[in-house]
Amino acid sequence: MDDNKILIFDTTLRDGEQVPGCKLNTKEKVELALELERLGVDIIEAGFPISSPGDFESVDAISKIIKNTIVCGLSRAVQKDIEVAAAALKYAKRPRIHTGIGTSDYHIKSKFNATQDDILQRAVDAVKLARNFTDDVEFYAEDAGRTQNEYLARIVEAVINAGATTVNIPDTTGYCLPHDFGNKIKYLVNNVPNIDKAVISVHCHNDLGLATANSIAGVINGARQIECTMNGLGERAGNTSLEEVVMVLKQHKELGLYTNINTMLLNPLSRQVSDVMRMPVQPNKAIVGANAFSHSSGIHQDGFLKDSLTYEIINPEEVGADGSKIILTARSGRSALAFRLQNLGYDFNRNDIDVLYQEFVKVADVKKEVVDIDLKIMAAAYNNSTAVSN
Repeated sequence: MDDNKILIFDTTLRDGEQVPGCKLNTKEKVELALELERLGVDIIEAGFPISSPGDFESVDAISKIIKNTIVCGLSRAVQKDIEVAAAALKYAKRPRIHTGIGTSDYHIKSKFNATQDDILQRAVDAVKLARNFTDDVEFYAEDAGRTQNEYLARIVEAVINAGATTVNIPDTTGYCLPHDFGNKIKYLVNNVPNIDKAVISVHCHNDLGLATANSIAGVINGARQIECTMNGLGERAGNTSLEEVVMVLKQHKELGLYTNINTMLLNPLSRQVSDVMRMPVQPNKAIVGANAFSHSSGIHQDGFLKDSLTYEIINPEEVGADGSKIILTARSGRSALAFRLQNLGYDFNRNDIDVLYQEFVKVADVKKEVVDIDLKIMAAAYNNSTAVSN
């Protein structure tokens, strides 16, 4: 594998579906899986097969229809889970079993009432069993973000020896700071003797709003797979946002890292996911929010109209957005007003705009947004008044 390529592991259909109210049926999952393959994701985590008959059916159906992308099924480090995941992936052209267990003291002591040695053995046994069904096995160390680095290195080394081809280092609770998470990945790179035999993956949650930053810190320090979801959907505050990490890597070419994502499909797929999962995208969401390329401040509008690069680092068309928007509000200035009137076909000079602007601010003070019909009324009134005076 090209060492500069970052694999995109999409878990919209698994972790993203864990958002209350976002349950998908098999038909909806298959439709989105086909779109995710078209987008260019490298791995689709299609579901958690043992969790319900419906999830098993969805993973099975996706496995049958996806041609090039790896199809992944989640399991716990439990024999029955792994066997059911393997059965659901039976028809996949490129199947992956994703198995794992909690590795932090919070999980080992409180959740499992076990010891570190017990957990390590269960992890190894799970990977060995999964390898009986596929050569592509990913191991997740749940709550790796709060796991002691020394123990995490031990368990990662052991599961790679057992046959894991990808090791997932999740910040399950979204606790880590970017430099800490980056250093955790660096520690594994430098202290796990067989780390070159597996791909390091990062799976970050957004409880403190740091999922994207932590994922980027991870790949800067040696991870080569990012686990993410469209629109940042996921448990609690959500997962790493696919569109954000992809565009961070595309914008920051100095990192020398890239993905295979067709970025022009990001906004259309974001809207489709939002519609199908019945989960609106917040207007100020990066990349795919309705306001991501909107400008309403007069200072910003003036700069943008002179050179879009003053306030936009991404061309909207590059991510499939409809285009930049000049929104007229009480904070807007003369240049924005002139621009919008010109777009409506009016040819006013600077003096005209100065007069019109006085009426505009009166309207803008009582309305949240001044729209085209307001402008047409103002322009008609102005033209009438000047015609009479002449």
